[in-house]
Amino acid sequence: MKEIYLDNSATTPLSSAARVALIEAAKVYGNPSSLHPVGEAAHKLLEQSRRQIAATLGVRGTLLSGQLIFTACGSESDNLAIFGTAYAKPRRRGGRVITTDSEHSAVENAMKALEADGFEVVRIPTGGGVLDLDAFASALNDKTFLVSLMMVNNETGAHYDIARAFSMAKAKNPNIVTHTDAVQGYLKIPFTPQSIKADLISISAHKVHAPKGVGALYVSPEALKRRDLVPTLYGGGQEGGFRSGTENLIGIASFAAAASDGYANLSAHTETMRTLRDYAEERLAELPVRINRPTGARAPHILHLTLPDIRSETMLHELSKDGICISNGSACSSHAKQLSRALLGFGLTEREIPFSIRVSVSPYNTKEEIDVFVSSLSRALDTLVRSKR
Repeated sequence: MKEIYLDNSATTPLSSAARVALIEAAKVYGNPSSLHPVGEAAHKLLEQSRRQIAATLGVRGTLLSGQLIFTACGSESDNLAIFGTAYAKPRRRGGRVITTDSEHSAVENAMKALEADGFEVVRIPTGGGVLDLDAFASALNDKTFLVSLMMVNNETGAHYDIARAFSMAKAKNPNIVTHTDAVQGYLKIPFTPQSIKADLISISAHKVHAPKGVGALYVSPEALKRRDLVPTLYGGGQEGGFRSGTENLIGIASFAAAASDGYANLSAHTETMRTLRDYAEERLAELPVRINRPTGARAPHILHLTLPDIRSETMLHELSKDGICISNGSACSSHAKQLSRALLGFGLTEREIPFSIRVSVSPYNTKEEIDVFVSSLSRALDTLVRSKR
């Protein structure tokens, strides 16, 4: 039985470019902080990888120290952005942070921690997958020091208008720090830090066909100049002093290779994913499922469905019999018992959420795989509906 992997929002298989780079980087075993030739070779590869990834964000030329910080994952990048900003300056204590009601747990749980420490957090509605910009404008005040808005929702595929929101924030006060969790938007939607007015951008390797265990945080030159960020992990002072710990050079080099490949083929990959998603929607229109389309902009790779009175876990197990790999939401929250905040914010009811599934494609999927998935889903629906009678 052939495995058909349609859970690319959870993680992605390694690209051939990433696999080759990983093997080659394994030969560079030195510590990038060591001053001998073996360490210098590692440092050279580290900085080359840093420049490669920065280029995929549209940042070229000489990088400032701390402008692209390597971390262990997207969640750590989010935490560094949020806590590193909140505790950078004493006057920010008790200040206001603005986010959405649909953030990934890495952001939402960080916000809860700030609230417990006396900060004020305002969550902007995202009904129908659209950021409420009127509510956002009303939330901006003189106490606001950080705005953290995800670029693409990892469950619904909604693409929020963060560029407009960040422009509004900067118009209110140029010193407001703007952060986006771009983990699901990176190499899916074209952007640069300048085009979206972002000071901080979190990205992750394993969402773009590179290994797990690597993330990065972009920091704008303006934020560095204002000293808007402090470290949250202390040690030997690696990564410009912002993230101590010996760098995961093998993962970083593989990340750089996958990112460069994805960036070089961005238009083609985006079109492939959008075509596959739209084709899946056409085929699924034949079945008794509801497609939860965002009413605004969408990322090209995510499709969300609600099933007819069949729990998502039951459907996932049934599809697994045919080798189909999909999910019922964020893999990072798969063991949580709470209902999805993102889906509640989108507009699904508490009754509908347990009956919903997510399909997410990559440029390496095919229409033939979509056909097999739809056929399998049709069979599973017939089997499970009959079993309930």
